[in-house]
Amino acid sequence: MSAYLVDWLNLLLRWLHLIAGIAWIGASFYFVMLDNSLKPPQKPDDRRRGVFGELWAVHGGGFYCSQKFLAGPQGEALSDDLHWSKWEAYTTWLSGMGLLTLIYWHGAASWLIDKSVLDLAVPAAVAISAALLAGGWLIYDALCRLLEGRENLLAALLFVLVTGAAWGLFHLFAARAAYLHLGAMLGTIMAANVFVHIIPGQKRMVADIRAGRTPSPRPGQIGKQRSVHNTYFTLPVLFVMISGHYPMTYGHPYGWAVLVAIMLAGVLIRQFFVLRHRGQVRPVLPLLACALLAALAVAIAPAQAPARATAAAVSFAQVQAVLARRCLACHATHPTQPGFARAPKGVVLERPEQIAAHATKIGATVASKYMPLGNLTAMSDEERGLIADWVAQGATADQNRP
Repeated sequence: MSAYLVDWLNLLLRWLHLIAGIAWIGASFYFVMLDNSLKPPQKPDDRRRGVFGELWAVHGGGFYCSQKFLAGPQGEALSDDLHWSKWEAYTTWLSGMGLLTLIYWHGAASWLIDKSVLDLAVPAAVAISAALLAGGWLIYDALCRLLEGRENLLAALLFVLVTGAAWGLFHLFAARAAYLHLGAMLGTIMAANVFVHIIPGQKRMVADIRAGRTPSPRPGQIGKQRSVHNTYFTLPVLFVMISGHYPMTYGHPYGWAVLVAIMLAGVLIRQFFVLRHRGQVRPVLPLLACALLAALAVAIAPAQAPARATAAAVSFAQVQAVLARRCLACHATHPTQPGFARAPKGVVLERPEQIAAHATKIGATVASKYMPLGNLTAMSDEERGLIADWVAQGATADQNRP
């Protein structure tokens, strides 16, 4: 498959994934808000009809009244015109799997495997990736079934599961792939909750109501539990979707712990909004999230390393030679690395002025070992140190400098 075609498939799948994700998350956030904002019905007739709660709202120049029936309307038929919120979830997961397949399975040698972490064969790496998604769901679902009604213990064990998965992934795959796979595991759990529990449970309730039977409350209780879990997974997954732009996070030696901390901040922020919908304003929650993120930013801040007193002056020619050997396979006008039709992020490092313009970024990504990807070109620590010294000494591109 040509690199150009892969780029187009990547673009279209990513766009679809973003659109579907917005629709799914928007619907999820709206219904969580609606469910937590319901007030008892004001009209006696509505209470007799089985209305559990209602919410009046104004939006877009109109007024809306949303009503919730726990077991369907009493004394009247359930409408045949029901809206089901499911395809947003399925489309988000399917498009995400398409991206995972295209980038991390088809391009496993470049994006999934980092031989300095673990020298995996491509089939083994892909098999581990697929097993993670299935295994994450099976373990999660088993914990939910085993600990039904013990939500605090379940939450603690799910945190342990996520932390353990983050740590394990960083010892299996390239750092960026580790982040993506943890997000994919959570996204798979979310979609499976919809497919395996929420929608089938709703279908059983609808069938009971239309058959004149009183629906069992159990499908609704399970669906509610899984829906609540999904809403807390949302912000962590959204961070993973944008994390590729921030190698300062996944490029850190303890990137797995950085990811867990950021995900925890997302859960705290989501909890603030969930409680706010119930009329409980807890500003301590976003403050804790901000404090956690601030502490994290300080903890992982790169040290400003001045030029070493014992380091010899580094010439631009030395740096250019290293970049030619280790970086130009991808960062060229016409890359020679399989799978790349264009230089990543448009960064071309062929001419001195191009190298000088990206000197700071080169220093940071090389020092964090984010680049070269998976260290495919085997850049040595000595070469990384040489680039670091060059940046600390002013990163001049003067080819006449000794």
